[in-house]
Amino acid sequence: MKYKTDLIKVRYNETDQMGIVHHSNYLKFFELARIEWLEKLKMPYQKIEESDIILPVVKCEIKFIKSLFFGDSLYVNVICEKKPTSTIEFKYQIFNQNNELTTEGATTLAFLNSKSMKPQRCPKIISELFNF
Repeated sequence: MKYKTDLIKVRYNETDQMGIVHHSNYLKFFELARIEWLEKLKMPYQKIEESDIILPVVKCEIKFIKSLFFGDSLYVNVICEKKPTSTIEFKYQIFNQNNELTTEGATTLAFLNSKSMKPQRCPKIISELFNF
């Protein structure tokens, strides 16, 4: 399954002294894309948390290909290629306003019970969103 975000404008506070997007902000773009996708799937993050589930990132990878600058626009493709188990894996592609690939990445999130802080299997209401 794949999702493409709405356009995101790079803000000044996301850049370093050279006007280039600081590397730490790419994880924020990934998170924004995941949350936006879940909302489009009618599964807002608040609903997940109300079910006593949290989803911490347990692994991340980022490959920088081309810099993004203050004033650029970008969109993120989010890809989920396999059914969630006790974790869910996402891949990302960030493109600039010229449709140039700037960044590739991946994250793995674990399903944890927010009360016990122990891992659990992906709840059915979430796994059903990802049709494979």
